[in-house]
Amino acid sequence: MATCETSMRIDGMELLHSYHQSPSIKLRNQLVQLHTGLVRKIAHKFSHQCNEPYEDLEQIGYFGLIRAIERFDPSQGYAFSSFAVPYIRGEMLHFLRDRSSLLKIPRRWQELYNEGQKIRKELSISLGRSPRDTEIAEQLQVSVQEWQETKLASQNRMPLSLDATAAHYVDCQITLGEALPCPRSTALQQQDEERQQLQGAINMLEDKPRMAVEMVFLKELSRKDAAKSIGTSPMTVTRYLQKGIQDLICYLQPQTVPTGF
Repeated sequence: MATCETSMRIDGMELLHSYHQSPSIKLRNQLVQLHTGLVRKIAHKFSHQCNEPYEDLEQIGYFGLIRAIERFDPSQGYAFSSFAVPYIRGEMLHFLRDRSSLLKIPRRWQELYNEGQKIRKELSISLGRSPRDTEIAEQLQVSVQEWQETKLASQNRMPLSLDATAAHYVDCQITLGEALPCPRSTALQQQDEERQQLQGAINMLEDKPRMAVEMVFLKELSRKDAAKSIGTSPMTVTRYLQKGIQDLICYLQPQTVPTGF
């Protein structure tokens, strides 16, 4: 057995030297095949520490192995396995970080939820229907409230996709992203509403003050040009503007509802 392992190490180093001198897909695949045991060993260890399938971890581990093969320099004199392990572990850890939830829940709740899911499957088979929360809680030997809180925390720990369907209609469906308010569109809508309120208040002004306000503030005419259009003096236009502004402030102020005496 020892002779076989020694022979494999020698063959592996020869392949690594060959690959380092002249890289090729064929040699790289041979090296991957030769070191599958290293990936499987690490994937097996990780699979007992998380909820991800062993097969997914193994596949991710091969990316780390390939990266290690491409970067390994046999002339440095250290063992390839010592060099490759950090790359394989790193890929798996990166994968698990991407898959992990944003909201961390107590370890007891995680274990309780996982056990509850197993009991749910078993009861579904034995009862021929979906079990109630009371039945699952009884098997777990916890209160119904604790089971429901555990279930809620576990189900809500993952972020929602903005592509998830938020509402269904007859001819279309609305995603969560479409249902969320857009700050820019909300601001534009608010500006439009304020513009309509202002225009409505301007329309309520007397003729001359309204004309003065529209020409000076909306059309951006000088008071002299506005006076020519209205047929009066710039000083009178100023008085029209003052009255128009005072009336606008009055019209745009929130109306208070009188209370009973």
